[in-house]
This record gives sequence, C-alpha cells and structure tokens, in this order.
Amino acid sequence: MADERPIGMFDSGVGGLTVLKEFRKQNPQENIIYLGDTKRFPYGSKSKESIIELTKKGIDFLLSKNVKAIVIACGTATSQALEEVQKQYEIPIIGIIDSTVQYIKENRNLKNVGIIATTGTIRSGGWQNKLHSQIPDAILSYKACPLLAPMAEEGWTENEIAKLTIKEYLKDFENINCLILGCTHYPLFKKCIQEELGEKVEIINTGEKLAKDMKKILIHEQKQNESTQEGSYEIYLTDTETNFVQVASKLLKAPEIKEKIKKADVE
Repeated sequence: MADERPIGMFDSGVGGLTVLKEFRKQNPQENIIYLGDTKRFPYGSKSKESIIELTKKGIDFLLSKNVKAIVIACGTATSQALEEVQKQYEIPIIGIIDSTVQYIKENRNLKNVGIIATTGTIRSGGWQNKLHSQIPDAILSYKACPLLAPMAEEGWTENEIAKLTIKEYLKDFENINCLILGCTHYPLFKKCIQEELGEKVEIINTGEKLAKDMKKILIHEQKQNESTQEGSYEIYLTDTETNFVQVASKLLKAPEIKEKIKKADVE
C-alpha cells in the first residue's frame, strides 16, 4: 500500500534545503513539507532549552500537516533536541548526525575527521560524542563557524567575503581526511571549502547520507510512496520577509519557488 503522506522537514532557515535537494534526488516520488523557522534564525547561539522548545513547535506544525516522518534538517537542532523529541513523539524522527557517523565508521580510511558547525552544535559535543562512541580511535578536529549560516541566508556563499571567511575558519585544520559540514547551511559553501582544503579532503554533505537512511526507514516502516509520479514540495516560513527566495531559487534551480512559499503560524 503506497503511503502518499508527505515527509516533514524542519530547519532554522534556508540551510535545510540542502537536505531537501539531496532527498529529492534519492526519493523523487516522495512529497515534502518544509518548515523554515526564519523568524527565530539563527539557532546556533541559542540555549539548549530554547532549541528543544523551538524544535517541538516545528514538529507540532509539521504533524498538523499529516506528515508520516520528520527530518530535522538542522545541525543545531539535531545535536541538542533530537534525543529529547524522539522520546516524546511516536512518529519516526531522524537528524543529520547518525547517518554521517555510520558512513565514516564504514570507511576506515577516514580516520582524521574535521568538523565545522555552529557554536551551539560544537559546544554541545553532539558530533564529537557520537563519533568517539562509534569510532574510538578517530582523531577529531573541530571548529565553530558562527558567521557562515547568516552569510548563507544572505546569499554570500561564493564572493570574496565568503572565501576570506572560509580561509580563516579552516586555517587550523591539518592532515584531515574528511570534513563534516555539521550545519546544513554549509554545503552552500562547498566550492569555497573544497578549494581551500584541496581535492584530497572529502567534504561530507550530511544531507546525502541522511537521504539514504530515510529511504531505508520508509521501506522498513512500509511508508514509502510507491507512486510513479514525481513528488511535490511545499515550503512554509515563520517569517517571509527574508532573503530565503533568492537563495532557495538558486539552490533548487527553481525560479518559480516564490509561489511555493507560505506563511507558517508558529508561535
């Protein structure tokens, strides 16, 4: 029996669209409802308690849209709220950390691991703790990069300011095999990051790994959409007066995206 109900995706802003993009590549038949909490962006500097509360509000909104599973497409919310909300809700909820950690665990040549994320994510130790629990001999280097998510929201991802900022943030990373983009805004800087680190360093987009895992979960739970038609997506924002449309239309190659955006009433 095909389950045509949508997947819910939640992020603080435009960054989670990097996950939506990868998910649609691997699960083109699935319908998606995306919520960007642009009114309360950025999450990276907020307390754990605030992030849990905001994540619960986002999940409640998505549940009101009759979603069948939820992707927390936000590094900060994954690192600080995922375990809490998984306990409180019956619906399958997946974040961006576990899939990437499993990928690194299975690729033993990736022993020297770099992580960049928001201040809140790095402070929480979400990535560090999970990597060390699964790969005790991993050598980790990590850095909070608080300017990158706001720059991504502005669309400053390939200009000179972006290049100089990336250069400064990455200057202390030495001898790493891979770099985890621990915030979903950061794949928007992938070109600059790859140029700075060189081709030998694998840049890990967490959305790619998560999309594969969500596909397995939907099959296991017998919730996959078996339609042969391409799925649709809707975008809800808590504040529509942002640069979201400009960045989103470029990322998704969808100039008509403005028509897909609706105002979300999330208090």
